[in-house]
Amino acid sequence: MKLAMENPTGDVFELTPELLEQGLAESRKSPRGRMLFPIHRHQDDLVQRMLNFLQPGTYIQPHQHPRDSATETILVLQGCLGFVIYSEEGDFVSSHRLGAGQMIDIEACVWHGVLALDPDTVILEIKRGPYDNSDKVFAEWAPAEGAEGSEEFYREMLALFS
Repeated sequence: MKLAMENPTGDVFELTPELLEQGLAESRKSPRGRMLFPIHRHQDDLVQRMLNFLQPGTYIQPHQHPRDSATETILVLQGCLGFVIYSEEGDFVSSHRLGAGQMIDIEACVWHGVLALDPDTVILEIKRGPYDNSDKVFAEWAPAEGAEGSEEFYREMLALFS
């Protein structure tokens, strides 16, 4: 299953209407309901910049980024995103409804989950790299993507925004 589009090459990247539609089309046909488009040129870049194309129903297991200085910034380019913050024990802390042009920025070790509230939601994510096994820790108190209970957990997250 395809998880991401290929990194661009060259010194300049421009998000064209054609690339935007390509990412949205990939997310619509993905069984996961999302597609990542890394726009940093190399996987080992210290600053990771990614477009994430999301459809309602996609489940991203709550997680945190534990590295020192592992901040994460998310800017909604189109659609609407639900952003949920949890305590270390998995208790609900806060929810944030972000529309086009809105942004959220979190420090390292903040447990969070995201979900698309509108079809064809597109976000720009910027975070410390490089991505490897130490970059992201998934919450043990939340089911993994596709695991038993993940649909119920997703519905509980979604209910925070109704």
